[in-house]
Amino acid sequence: MELLTPFKRDGWQLQSRAVMAPMTRGFADFKTGIIHPDTVSYYQRRAQDGIGMIVTEGIAIAEEAKGTVGIPGLYTDEQTEAWKEVTDSVHQEGGKIIAQLWHVGRLSHSYFTNGRKPLAPSSIKANGHTHRVRLPYEMPNEMTVYDIRNVIKQFVHAAYNAIKAGFDGVEIHAAHGYLIDQFHSTWTNIRKDRYGQNRYLFLEEILLAVGEAIGTNKIIVRFSEHKDDSPLYAWEDPEKEIQMLIEVFHKTKIELLHPSVNEFSKPLAHHSLTLHELVRKYWDKIIIGVGNLTSASAEKALKDGLIDLAAFGRPLLANSDFMHRTKASIPLKPYDSKIHLQQIK
Repeated sequence: MELLTPFKRDGWQLQSRAVMAPMTRGFADFKTGIIHPDTVSYYQRRAQDGIGMIVTEGIAIAEEAKGTVGIPGLYTDEQTEAWKEVTDSVHQEGGKIIAQLWHVGRLSHSYFTNGRKPLAPSSIKANGHTHRVRLPYEMPNEMTVYDIRNVIKQFVHAAYNAIKAGFDGVEIHAAHGYLIDQFHSTWTNIRKDRYGQNRYLFLEEILLAVGEAIGTNKIIVRFSEHKDDSPLYAWEDPEKEIQMLIEVFHKTKIELLHPSVNEFSKPLAHHSLTLHELVRKYWDKIIIGVGNLTSASAEKALKDGLIDLAAFGRPLLANSDFMHRTKASIPLKPYDSKIHLQQIK
């Protein structure tokens, strides 16, 4: 199977083409943002099983970047030091591990951010409630240019700490309606300055700054059409949006993309192609596929050249021996949120 074969391209060397998708776990200390001790064995077991690349749960780049309880951080020395045991354990098993860097923007509440109001490109309140602790989203403060510069610095600082902690790279979370993605949408960005005129400028500046700090070859970018707080949202012109994104990735010399969808095989709302098909139309470098993949659907997409790596989420929560079961054709244990979201194993 292609899924089980090692992968070597553009400086990335992985023991297989299987990727552990980022999944919010929420077991870090609420006050300190230091990871739960069981996080070490949780990630180590997946690497030991043969997963080529692990992308961590979302890691806050600052205290005000959090959107719920239990979110780990990479903005203090203590947090950075705690992650070292995780990265060491994954490397001992032959795996690679990537820190997903996260700022939720307006999808938050001052309860999680030590009294600070959420930030957003424009002062437009999100509909709904925060995850886990069901607090209504607050009206965010519109970011000043100083705020924008500060958040870029926070991404750089967190990326630097990630490398210091032993991570093999970082994933910039620019998807799902969180802060960076809020700049991309006219639903959430009605600015009149250059960050409104060029909705992808904020992302471009983050990638340039982080790339200068740690190297562009250590950066993955995750992006999506869908928004967590706006289930009816869809790109009016998907072709144009992808072309604008790809232009940013070329300008910033990014090599690895992680387009995010809930269903890999489902076409975009206003296009005949799926998101991964549309990205591949304009992108000849590395693509991670994700979206309720099975080993069979991942294998076909890999063989067709649609994707280069295949990410799995819930199956890996339920099966720490996912790769062993795949190799031996052993059925997977079914995912059960009442069991697998309540523990970190």
